[in-house]
Formats: sequence, structure tokens, C-alpha cells
Amino acid sequence: MKDIFDPKTTTDTIARIDQLTPETQPLWGKMNVSHMLAHCCVTYEMAYTDKHPAPKGFMKIILKLFVKNMVVSEKPYKKNLKTAPQFVIADERDFKKEKERLIAYIKKTEELGGDHFDGKENLSFGKMSKKEWNNMFYKHLDHHLQQFGV
Repeated sequence: MKDIFDPKTTTDTIARIDQLTPETQPLWGKMNVSHMLAHCCVTYEMAYTDKHPAPKGFMKIILKLFVKNMVVSEKPYKKNLKTAPQFVIADERDFKKEKERLIAYIKKTEELGGDHFDGKENLSFGKMSKKEWNNMFYKHLDHHLQQFGV
């Protein structure tokens, strides 16, 4: 798994994002490119903002026991997996704005570095190691950039 906290990985990932255009079509799935960029921002919104409520009670237990390993492991996501409700982007989004937002989140994450995230509480999964944070951030980005052929 590439290291999202490494400047080279950040540069390479942003170069892939820069290949996208508003007309880029997915190789699979239903999202358009603007939806995908906004969808990828949700992971960072959950790490950096209070925009999304934390799951509570039984739902948090389910996420920790059954979803966390799929999200933080190095095993790639399968195509056409169902997404969590907070990751569904239903309204129209501005391509340029979402692209800029995602790139800013990626740069912020790299600048903060892995040590910032080591032991940091994740909204859905509890405390995670920097490796788990890395795998979650990078795997999700890579999956969707592959979805759009970059």
C-alpha cells in the first residue's frame, strides 16, 4: 500500500486527479466525476470537521466489528460495493470546487503526517494506527481514481 503521508505519493495522487476532466466517465458504477470527488472528500470531512455525526450505540459496534477491517486492510475494494449513506452524493456538484477541495485535503493530510494520526480517534472505527489511517485514505482514493481510469 502506498503511503499517503509521503510527499511522492501525494504528488502522484494529485497528478492522477489532475488528469480528470468534467467529462471523464467511470469504468464502472453510477457516480459522475464530480460526485466521485465529493464522495472522496467525505473521508477527510470525517477526519477534519464536525459535518458528519458519529455513529452511536449498536451501529458503532457493527462498524468496528464488521466494516473496519475491510476499510483499513490492504485488500482492495471490490467494484460496485454499496456505500454508507453519508458517502452518497445526491445533489449536483461543481467539478472544479470538488477537485480543489480534495487536493487540499490530500495536501493537509500529507503535511500533518502519519504521526498526527497515530492513535487518533476515527469517527466510525475508534482509535486507529497511522497505518490504518493511511490504508483508509489511500485505498479509497486509489479505488475511485481507478474507477475513472486514472
